[in-house]
Amino acid sequence: MFDIKLLTTYEQLKALSDPFRSQLLLRLMEKPQTGQQLSEVFDLSRARIHYHLKELEKNELVEIVKKEEKNGIVQKFYQAVARGFVPDQSLLPYSEMSETVRQTMMSMLERSKRRVLSAPEEALKEDTGSKDPSNWKYVSSSFEIKAREEDFKAWQAKFYDLMRELSEIQKKEPTDDAKLYYIHLLGFHVDDGLYEKKEES
Repeated sequence: MFDIKLLTTYEQLKALSDPFRSQLLLRLMEKPQTGQQLSEVFDLSRARIHYHLKELEKNELVEIVKKEEKNGIVQKFYQAVARGFVPDQSLLPYSEMSETVRQTMMSMLERSKRRVLSAPEEALKEDTGSKDPSNWKYVSSSFEIKAREEDFKAWQAKFYDLMRELSEIQKKEPTDDAKLYYIHLLGFHVDDGLYEKKEES
């Protein structure tokens, strides 16, 4: 699986602008699954799941990574070809671009919601009594910050460097007390300041 795949065709963007396919793709970023497994997850017929899988496969967004025979039936396991997808510059004027990104973000939010609901109790207990968020066991914050686009991009590069730095620690020196953390980042330009409106009312 690639870290990032470049979307180079309008058909790929169109395939991802479908809300359900976007959810399906995010599921297949997590682990390989069969059409039967996905039909149980989404409570949809295998025929409908198969149709959407074929559309994603046709556009080189998912692939069959293994096959298993069970009771005389060959099961195909599908997986996303990458952990993330980025549109090529040549597609930027395309009208479905923003809708594709919007649907992907919405699907990511749904996935994060599932992770919050399934998180162990201890992960969400704040028992330090500290007012300093850096001492808490979890991160739960939202911000609205005025910045130039170039400054936002420079900060974003530092953030990803910091994430890589954190992920490398256990790779270099694994320890038995390490825990798995789920981190979701979402940042984009908005027209209206939600927090400013609240302060004025």
